[in-house]
Amino acid sequence: MNPCDYLDDVRALAKQAGEKILEIYDTEFSVDEKDDKSPLTAADMASHNTIVAGLEALTPDIPVLSEESAKIPFEERSKWKTYWLIDPLDGTKEFIKRNGEFTVNIALIHDGVPVLGVVHVPVSGVTYAACEGKGAVKETPGEGEKPIHVRKLGGGPVAVVGSRSHQGDSLKAFLEKVGDHEIVSMGSSLKICLVAEGAADVYPRLGLTSEWDTAAAQCVVEQAGGKLTDLEMKPLRYNTKDSLLNPFFFVFGDDSRDWSQYL
Repeated sequence: MNPCDYLDDVRALAKQAGEKILEIYDTEFSVDEKDDKSPLTAADMASHNTIVAGLEALTPDIPVLSEESAKIPFEERSKWKTYWLIDPLDGTKEFIKRNGEFTVNIALIHDGVPVLGVVHVPVSGVTYAACEGKGAVKETPGEGEKPIHVRKLGGGPVAVVGSRSHQGDSLKAFLEKVGDHEIVSMGSSLKICLVAEGAADVYPRLGLTSEWDTAAAQCVVEQAGGKLTDLEMKPLRYNTKDSLLNPFFFVFGDDSRDWSQYL
């Protein structure tokens, strides 16, 4: 299996799901609550159904795990060597606020590692895409695609990406220790993509996320020369335990600095 063989099809599928989301974004949509009190809209389900149907047609033998179908027991999914991991609408809170900072995330996981990742931004039409060994690209409507790469730390302030919806005391303490910095606020997996394209230096996530929130963008940032690691600086791995929650993590482009020293 060469994950790059699927990349064009998956990009097209993410864009198709984005169109379904925008159809609802432009209406007076209602918001329901999931069991964990997180918001759910018709757009989440429209995107989910589009992606699942597309992936099942593309790769009928590869199982799919989506945020909206996450109740598959670990006993079953622990047997999966390769599977699709998707977040049909990452940043539902940003969707509800109508600020455009939400994404469609599709990743292919093989042996716990994201080997293909597509992050599509429906409102801007921007798509980030990567597959193992091929580098990462950013595709912008009207401009085509260009390779992206993380950046080295410069002499100025450290550009730190922070969540638009979650900022806690741990992040404040981290920022105090980092020293001279500027904060860039952003929603959804776009935070990881900012590091991947060299628009920011580090994204410390000292709060809860789920595996579908990070997998696609982890592939993008790693193929762009960066890293996404837990607080012990080990790369995040997928489908290794019963819980689908991630540990706290760092995303960074320049590994000449040990970011864990600021915790």
